Amino acid sequence: MDSLGNFYTLKLHREFQYIYRKGKDSHSGSVVLFFLPTQNTHKVGFTATKKIGNAVKRNRAKRKLRAEFREYSPNLKDGTYIFVAKIAINDITHDVFQNDFKKVLNRLHVIEQK
Repeated sequence: MDSLGNFYTLKLHREFQYIYRKGKDSHSGSVVLFFLPTQNTHKVGFTATKKIGNAVKRNRAKRKLRAEFREYSPNLKDGTYIFVAKIAINDITHDVFQNDFKKVLNRLHVIEQK
């Protein structure tokens, strides 16, 4: 899939549940990251619950997550990532969201230093 770098998207409910149970998580004000390190695996999922709002708001939140993920995808370690939008994602500025996104990536040490 070109749009997300060399990452494939998670589709199945059981894949999401497995990462939620086994992976490590990191929280910030507007986003949660679940990460499970595995060799030669590049998968990503984006979710927004109904707490976020109606379908328009949920889709907008997932678009924000995907757009920010595209910037970092070439430098991320192998593994499976799930980004979960929090309610605050609709009310914050883009700069604050970028900081939150980078914060969760740094906490789990998933950005490769080249």
